[in-house]
Amino acid sequence: MTSDAVAVLGRGLVDPAAPAIWTDDLGLTRGDGCFEGCRVRRSGGMVLVDDLELHLDRMAGSAGGLDIVFDRASWQALVGSLVVEWDRARPAEEEASLKLVLTRGREGGEEPTGFASISRMPAGIPAARRDGVRVVTLARGVGSEAFADCPWLLGGVKTLSYALNMAAQREAHRRGADDAIFVSSDGRVLEATTAAVLWVNDTRVRTVLPGANGILASISAERLLRELSSHGFTTGRDQTTVEGLRAADAVMLVSSVRGPVLVRSIDGRELTATGTGIRALSVCQELLHFAPGPPRASAG
Repeated sequence: MTSDAVAVLGRGLVDPAAPAIWTDDLGLTRGDGCFEGCRVRRSGGMVLVDDLELHLDRMAGSAGGLDIVFDRASWQALVGSLVVEWDRARPAEEEASLKLVLTRGREGGEEPTGFASISRMPAGIPAARRDGVRVVTLARGVGSEAFADCPWLLGGVKTLSYALNMAAQREAHRRGADDAIFVSSDGRVLEATTAAVLWVNDTRVRTVLPGANGILASISAERLLRELSSHGFTTGRDQTTVEGLRAADAVMLVSSVRGPVLVRSIDGRELTATGTGIRALSVCQELLHFAPGPPRASAG
């Protein structure tokens, strides 16, 4: 997909159709870098980047874990110019996807490479928001505490090395599903390929506790945990199993670009979302400014 607007650190806005990175860049040849994905949307006549400062916080943490210099002010300026250009180039678009990429730079060089791009939303996102998604569970090949005291494993760092995640998505598609949820070797639910897992039991909404399991702390999930209390829900971070998800009142995948989407089935087994679960989904959509309308009832 061609980006609608592209900007490069040290250069500013560039032609979206022109090359923006060298072939010997270590982000390409080694996956040595980090990234963030955000949602851009229009609201009240303004263009907003949802939770930009939190995404920059997480990117700074990822860069620190990789020992790559992160200049926050330069990224803020870069995103600002990029948003202005997208607003000019796509005045009729209501939302888009923003990606920020930082690499170690060229082989043998000393300067990191940074660029940002704004692109149209992937084609399948409206249907996922409206109808939910089917998922399969796949082994992650590690225990739920495999990353404890091992900073070189880069647990919680949003690296460019997403080949495994994309392979898991392709496997899910081969099995007739839309996405996959990773499970540890000791049976604990971890995260989806590009989203956090939330589950609802009565009025309690929980997500997986990051840490020794190496999963990425979700900005959207953390925001929901902070804000759901004002809508009659209690929240927490916990561990669960696949059977625990199947017994929940609702299961959601939550990401910054796609938003909260309902899980309709796990490994081919339909899930029944209760009234409380559907209400939790609706509140999550409202809090994160996604409004696809109420989903259809589960088949049960």
